[in-house]
Amino acid sequence: MSLTLPPLALIVGAANSGKSAYAERLAEATGRPMTYIATAQAFDDEMRAKIAAHRARRGDGWTTVEAPLNLASALDDAQSDHVVLVDCMTLWLSNHLLSETAIEAEQARVLDSLASCAAPVVVVSNEVGAGVVPENALARRFRAAQGGLNQAVAARADLVVTVIAGLPLALKGALPQGVA
Repeated sequence: MSLTLPPLALIVGAANSGKSAYAERLAEATGRPMTYIATAQAFDDEMRAKIAAHRARRGDGWTTVEAPLNLASALDDAQSDHVVLVDCMTLWLSNHLLSETAIEAEQARVLDSLASCAAPVVVVSNEVGAGVVPENALARRFRAAQGGLNQAVAARADLVVTVIAGLPLALKGALPQGVA
């Protein structure tokens, strides 16, 4: 039996919490064709290795769309019979902050595209509010923007899950059965 996901699910957690792997398992459990919208940019060897590890873990069966900045368009282009996994909102936001684009306008576009996406969407994002207060202005701006973005997506999502030490905990909605 295939899992039916709500139109929008948000998976949040700290770095290396297991949130991406859990989101991938959710998408795979639907039995639908899978589209992975990647927001990472490989500017150094560490990020190239992380991207390679994510690709290897996913294996075959995924269509990858690179959208480090233009996430709204990638969501708008999603096929209705697919399930879409966005990994991750944190990198997308970082890309825009570093590009000095109008983040409020971009965020509004993405929220509209999430609401109108033809396919169910699983969004991965980092929870950054439990850490220390950053010492520089850009990092504080990022933390505030990430917290606001997570809250906006969570308000629209039917399912919100936090992942801690690889274990999912439902914050909104019920954990899908059979996906650990």
